[in-house]
Amino acid sequence: MSKILFVMTGADHWTLADGSKHPTGFWAEELVAPYEAFTAAGHEIVVATPGGVVPPLDQGSLAPQFNGGEEGAKKIADTIASISEIEHPIRLQDVDLDEYAAVFYPGGHGPMEDLAVDATSGKLLVNALASGKPLGVVCHAPAALLAATRSDGGNAFSGYRLTGFSNAEEIQSGLAAGAKWLLQDRLIEIGADYQEGEPWAPNLVVDRNLVTGQNPASAGPAAAEMLKKLA
Repeated sequence: MSKILFVMTGADHWTLADGSKHPTGFWAEELVAPYEAFTAAGHEIVVATPGGVVPPLDQGSLAPQFNGGEEGAKKIADTIASISEIEHPIRLQDVDLDEYAAVFYPGGHGPMEDLAVDATSGKLLVNALASGKPLGVVCHAPAALLAATRSDGGNAFSGYRLTGFSNAEEIQSGLAAGAKWLLQDRLIEIGADYQEGEPWAPNLVVDRNLVTGQNPASAGPAAAEMLKKLA
């Protein structure tokens, strides 16, 4: 079949307003659910990160309460251990968009630290959006859209219907009070038409070739929608 690019965070922390560093990385479910969907459909996955660093896993995302219990937590940990692609990422600056049929950004708080201000990722997003190829962005990964500045200075995603981790979810996660900024607020500031769903329930928003999911539960549905577009 074809190759799908996973753009992942290289950050193992999120700097809070008081300067402290909250340990983070990518969220397990947001890698595993799409990875399994795409590979089951016969697609090859290539992982890219800033500088080609191995993407760090948010260890909190392996907790039983996020994976349906101890058995689910062990299964997702074992699955991540078996995904060799994350151990051998390419450098984001070496990506040739023409080689890929689709682009997917998993979340976790990591993108709030690095991809939100990464110009290379921002340029890739501008080009991916313009290409018409399926572009999936989930949970906190829409922070990367903040760096998607067009040549005229505007944001490429201004006017697009989309979603991402909501203020309500950040408050319920206990991190909103200490954050420098909240994703929902910033997405609205760049001119996006932010669509908020119920906290923690799957919420998928599709606008042209852009597929966004609000939270971890939306990662699998986002991949399914992208596969429809690839069919």
